[in-house]
Amino acid sequence: MTNTVATTLALDPEVAAILAPFAAEMANAPYLEVGDVEGRRAALEPFLGAANSSQPMPADVVIRDFHTESFDGSEIMLRWYEKEGATSGAAAIYLHGGGMILGNVALFDGPVARYTSASGVSMLSVEYRRAPEHPHPAPVEDAYVGLVWLAEHAVDLGIDPSRLAVMGDSAGGGLAAGVALVARDRGGPTLARQLLIYPMLDDRNTTPDPELAPLAAWSYDDNITGWQALLGDSAGGPDVSPYAAPARVVDARGLPAAYIEVGQLDIFRDESLEYARQLSRAGVQVELHLHPGVPHEFDAIAFASDVARRATADRIRVLASL
Repeated sequence: MTNTVATTLALDPEVAAILAPFAAEMANAPYLEVGDVEGRRAALEPFLGAANSSQPMPADVVIRDFHTESFDGSEIMLRWYEKEGATSGAAAIYLHGGGMILGNVALFDGPVARYTSASGVSMLSVEYRRAPEHPHPAPVEDAYVGLVWLAEHAVDLGIDPSRLAVMGDSAGGGLAAGVALVARDRGGPTLARQLLIYPMLDDRNTTPDPELAPLAAWSYDDNITGWQALLGDSAGGPDVSPYAAPARVVDARGLPAAYIEVGQLDIFRDESLEYARQLSRAGVQVELHLHPGVPHEFDAIAFASDVARRATADRIRVLASL
């Protein structure tokens, strides 16, 4: 008889060494109850700020702000990033992470500018409104308005409207997938690609996986808090729109080709893999990356690690191919 040895998941050693100081700090942080949005903003937005400024801002990217009116008459800000002298002609909407409840465009200036500089593709970051102050459908509708604005102003911005993509990380990845669904169902604007970086897709992901929970950078309590803020009492129920939680999609046919990336130690792992399967079964072209040994937002601080460098290079490659 062959003996079986139980194995457990573990951090990539290089990533673990880089994250060690942050892990120690988080271990000493006070416990946040489910539903404590303000506590999570206070605890996590400084982390986003540190990640934003952890690498130099590219000197060749020009940033301009525009404003437009959203579906309910509210004004939202759109931040345009353009590489000096770039002639790509392609552009991407960018939707930042933050669990639907935290973050803002400015906290992601660094990553978005670096994507623009490295790929030559211009980007439009949308200051979508956050839950719980602005629950569904406000965030995804704000994001869709940003896409419509970009398509309508493409000529003025030197952009080919047939070469538009939508990209986002975490909650922004879920919003990017939602925008792709909205654009398909409303007849445009046409998207050439969707880039979903460890996307938040499924409001039903609330039961802790004992293998993942001890390593989760975005915890199950965080996830429940985010979804409840966005959806209220309907979270986890039968009537959630796929525009809010794209994992709820019934028919994925006609969606744009997708790049999906997630870490093996991310609580969004299974929903990302399942969404890739859903798209593939519907005939949608999918490029899928599952990175072993890394948690949610692994690249934000451990950007110098080999796995983060590979992930970033893949994202830039896909952007540059638009």
